[in-house]
Amino acid sequence: MTLAEKITVLSGIMDGDETNETLTAYLRVAEELILNILYPTESNREHLAVPDRYSMNQIQIAAYLISKRGAEGETQRTENGIRHHWGSADVPEAMIKHITPFCGVVK
Repeated sequence: MTLAEKITVLSGIMDGDETNETLTAYLRVAEELILNILYPTESNREHLAVPDRYSMNQIQIAAYLISKRGAEGETQRTENGIRHHWGSADVPEAMIKHITPFCGVVK
């Protein structure tokens, strides 16, 4: 899936207030998170891309991060009688548990 296609899908999920630059930035953050899981020992990830099988994970993570914007680091809060609760201050484990790291032979 190309970046343009990911932006189209992500903009369809969100309420439409986000610019393409914002969506791209959050997709890049989600990409870096996924690549950190996929290639934990790779120091130079510039030549790597998120495999197509994880494209929807990348979009879901980006949507989650956008929706949590302004509440980074919080796990819960109450405002005007409305209680917000998140499972963690980071991306939930359920969103990343299916991402399997690549492994190789040590040379």
